Amino acid sequence: MKKQVLAKFIDQTNLKPGQTEQYITEFCKEADEAGFASVCILPTLVETATSVLKNTNTKVCTVISFPLGMDVPEVKICATKEAIEKGAEEIDLVLNVCALKSGLYNIVNQELFGVSQLCHDNGVLLKLIIETPLLNEEQIIKACELAEANQVDIVKTSTGFSAMLPRSTSVEDVKLIRKHIKPTTGLKAAGGIRITADALKMIEAGATRIGASSGKEIVAGLDE
Repeated sequence: MKKQVLAKFIDQTNLKPGQTEQYITEFCKEADEAGFASVCILPTLVETATSVLKNTNTKVCTVISFPLGMDVPEVKICATKEAIEKGAEEIDLVLNVCALKSGLYNIVNQELFGVSQLCHDNGVLLKLIIETPLLNEEQIIKACELAEANQVDIVKTSTGFSAMLPRSTSVEDVKLIRKHIKPTTGLKAAGGIRITADALKMIEAGATRIGASSGKEIVAGLDE
């Protein structure tokens, strides 16, 4: 795989608190120059990223209910609406894992239906973060079923928020998700992917996007 091809898989990510607008401006410029699929940044920085990446091929992505996913559906829907109004072109929504694991699928369906409808009415791509490190196989499969039922565009493995997770995303996670979503549904692998070899393994397993804060280093690992 060539560098320019690998770059198109990557959502170059910076979700650290305390970054300045100037820092994010440079971050976005570098992402565009590298040819990354998107930049994934905090909601309050969407307008800054949008101003930099307007008329480029690198999309502006933001997170909703990051990193815990524990907001009520109405809050998630409202936050999504605001992000879209500010220019977000892609949404990474954190699933209410507590509701999923508790069998409260009405809550999951309510948040997914509302956010999905809002995204698709505005031509925005929706990715659902299901947080595989906190789920067993049966729960991962159920999350995939709910994602498909609500027309999620891309299922994402994890927030990668290591402070609260027992492990990173695994190749097995990606293979399991790929097996239980439609061939046309995207799959984003994220969480602990820092080197070229790891990214390529995830892509081989079925990932169509890679979420990483080390995009430049991942691409640099290829010869050309």
